[in-house]
Amino acid sequence: MKKLISWNVNGLRACVTKGFLDFFKEVDADIFCIQESKLQEGQIDLDLPGYKSYWNYAEKKGYSGTAIFTKEEPLSVKYGLGIADHDKEGRVITLEFDEYYVITVYTPNSKAALERLDYRMVWEDVFREYLKSLEENKPVIVCGDLNVAHKEIDLKNPKSNRKNAGFTDEEREKMTDLLNAGFIDTYRYFYPDTEGVYSWWSYRFNARKNNAGWRIDYFLTSKCLEDRLESAKIHTEVMGSDHCPVELIIK
Repeated sequence: MKKLISWNVNGLRACVTKGFLDFFKEVDADIFCIQESKLQEGQIDLDLPGYKSYWNYAEKKGYSGTAIFTKEEPLSVKYGLGIADHDKEGRVITLEFDEYYVITVYTPNSKAALERLDYRMVWEDVFREYLKSLEENKPVIVCGDLNVAHKEIDLKNPKSNRKNAGFTDEEREKMTDLLNAGFIDTYRYFYPDTEGVYSWWSYRFNARKNNAGWRIDYFLTSKCLEDRLESAKIHTEVMGSDHCPVELIIK
């Protein structure tokens, strides 16, 4: 069995002061992916014995950024998508292992006035093509903050959020396209009808206390890994960020 964790930490330095290392040690994942590290190189001294660390930093300070911590050394590591226009914000890391690729991704947010929606639409197509190109070689496990609640079941207030970033028809259609391209939303695979389980809550309006959340953090896998899926979990009990960690166990 392999245990994988993904967590948008919304600033790793802040998260470390709010219990990140306690959860990291307790969960004892084989592969631990983070998004929104908000770091530059040398800005944190993180001691994770037994893990190799891979970091992708945004050019802009205190913004975006991803990392993967893994017990097993990967065969290869790739930062970004290999396209300059999309690789300035440190949003993607790909590790290749014997049996599959593991990708951490922090999908661009469309922003409050949807000012980045057009860019987001381009990104979605490029990212999906990237995953499909990897899949020609071996299966793919992709995790991270995809910045979209796919269906109405995936957020507390779908009606009032219909045209808001993360729940626009356009973003939801791109998520449908991705799943239709041959990927499994592992949480929904195990819990197709479960309501009220979310992975992100606004810091405003007591949203977490009232569980007015969104499920925007995912583990997706290639269809061919279906018979190896053991379990999926959303760690709603874990604090330290406005997101909580999500988990996948694979045989």
